[in-house]
Amino acid sequence: MMDINTLTLIWIIIGILLFPVLIKNKVPYGRHTSQKWGITISNKIGWILMELPALLVCPIYYIFYNSNLYTINTLFILLWVLHYFNRTIIYPLRIKTKGKRMPLIIAALALFFNVINGLINGYYLSNTNYLEINYYVLLFGFIIFFTGLIINIRSDNKLISLRLKNEENKYVIPNGELFNYISCPNFFGELVEWLGFAIITVNLGSLSFFIWTFINLVPRAISHHKWYKDNFKDYPKNRKAIIPKLL
Repeated sequence: MMDINTLTLIWIIIGILLFPVLIKNKVPYGRHTSQKWGITISNKIGWILMELPALLVCPIYYIFYNSNLYTINTLFILLWVLHYFNRTIIYPLRIKTKGKRMPLIIAALALFFNVINGLINGYYLSNTNYLEINYYVLLFGFIIFFTGLIINIRSDNKLISLRLKNEENKYVIPNGELFNYISCPNFFGELVEWLGFAIITVNLGSLSFFIWTFINLVPRAISHHKWYKDNFKDYPKNRKAIIPKLL
């Protein structure tokens, strides 16, 4: 039977192989929703259902399979919960998506990913012993994580405020802060967050999550960027998709 490290490496390889497919094909939800993907459900309900395993699986695994909760590992779990409580509960309750729907298959696939990812990270955070801690690296990782979290939340706030001001519920060009440089600073913030988490936790599970975050978010950002350019003739030409000055 293969060990967890081998299985995690296979999981990473699956993501890498999937990356060009996601680059070529738009994931059909949000502004890219398509009826061709079968049964659809409420966008808000779908979001909560598909993110809920991310909030629950990793910390539940950690609590049940970790004999000592008074370790720095618990602090890492709290960072996980902090992010996913916002993404699973707070964010979907704030967004204005009345009448919007997503394909059920997309919610199901995201739910499957979050279960697997939660189990992998729950295992590594339960079984990694941080006996020798480099506090400079730890501090650096925390700075990166919280920088990404702040970028993510502030960018979401900007998008939510635009929707609240727009009574016709139409898309408009966001401006200000990182929106002046990239189309999807909310995605960029998540990338930075999980990079910081990987630096802090130093294990194969968190590295796999960062790689999968890149694989998921970069194609979506490229699709969003192209959509903005196709639908707004005055869209700023100097903006990139997700990484300022680069991509």
